[in-house]
Amino acid sequence: MKAAVTRAKIRDGIVAVTVAHTTAAVFVNENADPDVQKDLLTALERAVPRDAKYAHAEGNGPAHIKAVLIGNSVTLAIRDGEVTLGTWQGLYFAELDGPRERTATITVIGD
Repeated sequence: MKAAVTRAKIRDGIVAVTVAHTTAAVFVNENADPDVQKDLLTALERAVPRDAKYAHAEGNGPAHIKAVLIGNSVTLAIRDGEVTLGTWQGLYFAELDGPRERTATITVIGD
């Protein structure tokens, strides 16, 4: 994402990252402490357990639900040519039904 912003030579604007998959997600969260990632995964598993019964017959019902809860896009501000993330923030891609090959669309808009 940062490379796309640099290539676009945008000083001020927005960058949007979108995942066009129904069992994957993107989000912003803390990137300094790996335990936060573990806690997020644990909380998602408690909220949407893999071993519960789901009507979706393909066996990946929980992945679809988790993707909806997390979201499939993130929009961030660009100021002075830099993506405005907080000191402890990072952009994450969540593979919820894989591993699989995935793609993301990065759109940079601004001046």
